[in-house]
Amino acid sequence: MTDTTRAGFVALIGEPNAGKSTLMNRMVGAKISIVTHKVQTTRTRIRGVCMEGQAQIVFVDTPGLFRPRRRLDRAMVKAAWGGASDADVIVLLVEATRGLTEGVQAIIDRLADEMPKDQPVALAINKIDRVKAETLLAMAEQLNGAYPFKKTFMISAEKGYGVADLREWLAAEVPEGPWFYPEDQIADLPMRMIAAEMTREKLTLRLHEELPYQLTVETEKWEDKPDGTTRIDQIVYVARDGHKGIVLGNKGETIKAIGQAARAEISEFLGRTVHLFLQVKVRPNWLDEPERYSEMGLDFKDGDA
Repeated sequence: MTDTTRAGFVALIGEPNAGKSTLMNRMVGAKISIVTHKVQTTRTRIRGVCMEGQAQIVFVDTPGLFRPRRRLDRAMVKAAWGGASDADVIVLLVEATRGLTEGVQAIIDRLADEMPKDQPVALAINKIDRVKAETLLAMAEQLNGAYPFKKTFMISAEKGYGVADLREWLAAEVPEGPWFYPEDQIADLPMRMIAAEMTREKLTLRLHEELPYQLTVETEKWEDKPDGTTRIDQIVYVARDGHKGIVLGNKGETIKAIGQAARAEISEFLGRTVHLFLQVKVRPNWLDEPERYSEMGLDFKDGDA
């Protein structure tokens, strides 16, 4: 066992819903990135910290890469590529059930054009438990023909298959150097933002169609009380009056259920009792307000056409 420490940033990139957040949560061993079955739910470059031997791997979980249409889309895609270009290692996650789609090809083309030639890029084919072995082998061959990946991994982020091998490889790839964070720290996001993300996940899971994309959650107040409990006040911003009614539900039942689910998860994450209070407010133009982007860790100017 060597005493040499290593530390580096690893960017997880891929199409929306490829499993990036699930993989990072599996690597880190805790739920710090929002995971839903809906696309485009990760809005910020959430960093999770993983220890593997003497190496500290800092994961940058980027928003899914897709063709942007509006300001928030453009800011999210700019954030994703910014996370990739700043990283020591890139892992392209491809969903086994989809393979080399137009979207994946577009990502590969941009990798070839814009990323440094000496930047290690690994391929991780995810959700392998849903596809036959011969299909996976053909897919791996096709993808490696499209880009010179340094290493290919077959994984299931949800089940954990192949994740340890990927983590070990990444630990050897990150540069030698001192750790960036204390050994027991798992994320560098403010707790206020992690708590807001957990609530937004519950909203996304409970509600459907376009509504979740047009809402955001902000932690307005955070008070650690002398009795060891924490009071958290959050605001759910929606774009229209009609959306407020949907979020509240009949006699407030929907927001109550969401609050209960979010409170339980935040309490478990913090390891203490949490009292969560949610308010729903209508802000018609929140998608065009710079301060809302700052709360999400995005740059408002990145959304300019």
